Amino acid sequence: MDLLPYGGREDYVSAAVQVEPGPAQGITSTVAPVAPLRERLLALDVFRGMTVAGMLLVNNPGSWSAIYPPLAHAAWHGWTSTDLIFPFFLFIVGVTTHLSLTTRRAMGADNRAIVRQILKRGAIIYLLGLALNGFPYFDPVPGSFWGSSISRFGISPVTHESLLDTIRMLGVLQRIAIVYVCAALISVWSTPRQQAIIAGVLLVAYWIVMTAAPVPGEGATGAALLGEPSRTLAAYVDRAVLGRHIYHGTKFWDPEGILSTIPAIVTAMLGIFAGRWVGKSIPLSDRISGLFALGSLGVVAGLVWSWAFPINKQLWTSSYVVFTAGMACVALATCTWLIDLRCYRKWTKPLMPFGMNPMIAFVGSGLMARTIYTLWKVESEQTGKYITLQAAVYGKFFSSWIAEPKLASFLFAVTFVGLWWGILALLLKRGIVWKV
Repeated sequence: MDLLPYGGREDYVSAAVQVEPGPAQGITSTVAPVAPLRERLLALDVFRGMTVAGMLLVNNPGSWSAIYPPLAHAAWHGWTSTDLIFPFFLFIVGVTTHLSLTTRRAMGADNRAIVRQILKRGAIIYLLGLALNGFPYFDPVPGSFWGSSISRFGISPVTHESLLDTIRMLGVLQRIAIVYVCAALISVWSTPRQQAIIAGVLLVAYWIVMTAAPVPGEGATGAALLGEPSRTLAAYVDRAVLGRHIYHGTKFWDPEGILSTIPAIVTAMLGIFAGRWVGKSIPLSDRISGLFALGSLGVVAGLVWSWAFPINKQLWTSSYVVFTAGMACVALATCTWLIDLRCYRKWTKPLMPFGMNPMIAFVGSGLMARTIYTLWKVESEQTGKYITLQAAVYGKFFSSWIAEPKLASFLFAVTFVGLWWGILALLLKRGIVWKV
């Protein structure tokens, strides 16, 4: 996955071309031709920045019990604005994957080199997700400062189990890695027509399997159990394959589980289709109109499909794939119209640091959140007991003077996003962009 946005260092190809006099033409290049410069669409950077900033906002409230409804995931079926963030990011992965592969081919890279780089990037992203899941590689002793258990590295002081016995094998970064590798390899080894057929087959096959296939041990087909999270076929497969390596918050299934990763691949593939359209040599206004039209059709198609296969993020249903890809097309078209066609750009500057360094934003904020929400404990001024640093900060600077709990929780999240904006802006100012 090309973590630099379209228009970053790899998207503008430059080279120092040495020239020498030629006998007839005057000058002759002594190096292979380079790819022509491509039009830069700032909207892609901004769209990704909005997505990453939104991710930080919804992941770090002051209190999980006080959240405005649009900033919380749907309980099961249905969707909120929060349920658009992850598919939007996978859609952008697809867009930038197509643009990156196009650039590499134009620079002369063969399929073997491209595949090697795809696999390497996918492995790095997956291992980063695994490392983030395992952080801090020990369990804190309840009721004490977390540093007291560092000496028991890798072993829980409560259950005496190894980290490897229970570490979650899947997760957001792991899904990004798997989806990226699969979608990119399909793009390398197939034609656009074949890719469209593969995407359609995957979505229809997932729908049939999840609704028509019987769920072992339940005595019913999947359609009758879609409303019961722990009894779906996806939950059964997660338990059977992953065992104890499932997300601890659900216990009976993984929100980024095995079966639901299959349609997530299609989300990135639809982003590749959008990237192919965005890169066409036609007027920008026509590309924007096409995105609006296709996006609107996708939204309607997803809603219609939801009558038979409900929109559901945790199952990543086929209707959810089509609906969210349509929404992503409309959002990208809107950003492109405002920013690149109408040139309304002043409002975009705060979003650029998030768009330029998404991996640092995700991994860094994840480590910080795990530390302040769970691990780093301080003595409470009121009770004298240890509480998390996040609870102490939230209590003293937000909930203590803001009467409305949801507003206090929201302002804490905004402050968290603002803190990371400052970090990312400083890194960007110093030219630090983390590429995988």
